[in-house]
Amino acid sequence: MAQKKSLMQKAIDAAKKVVAKPITPKKVAKKVVAKPITPKKVAKKVVAKPITPKNSRGLKKFNSYKPKANESYMNKSQIKHFVKILNDWKLELSSDIDRTVSHMQDELTAYADPNDRASQESDMALELRNRDRERKLIKKIDGTLLNIGNDEYGYCNVCGEEIGLNRLLARPTATLCIDCKTLDEIREKQMAK
Repeated sequence: MAQKKSLMQKAIDAAKKVVAKPITPKKVAKKVVAKPITPKKVAKKVVAKPITPKNSRGLKKFNSYKPKANESYMNKSQIKHFVKILNDWKLELSSDIDRTVSHMQDELTAYADPNDRASQESDMALELRNRDRERKLIKKIDGTLLNIGNDEYGYCNVCGEEIGLNRLLARPTATLCIDCKTLDEIREKQMAK
């Protein structure tokens, strides 16, 4: 027992020494404070200029439709609004195509310099590509007007859900809801790889 007491006493004495010993701080890292940045030159804010339409009617920008409270989806007033947008858009595209054809016939000149001829041909090729794109869009508009006549406008061709007014205002020829269109684009990306 005496040995135990002495061992116990030694342990208590050692613990007192450890507790009583003052802790000396070792090297402490200095606190780093970021200096404030003073701008030398402030960049000017770039603001996009509004796009002005080609003609004074301004058909490139579609008029928004404000639905009334408790208004049903694709009612007569909404259908009438979209028919007007599609017909105006089709009329504008058709006039652009006619204007391009007459412009190309009028400005057909034979340049002596091969660089001038090449420039003219590339401009005409670009113009024809744009008109071909517009011709395809006119076909799509005709298909959309046909869907309106069949009471199929505003509903997804794949799942049958509502496409939504906001999407139709952004893209009046839309035939897919946003979910089906997203899945379609993902499939296209995967097939392209």
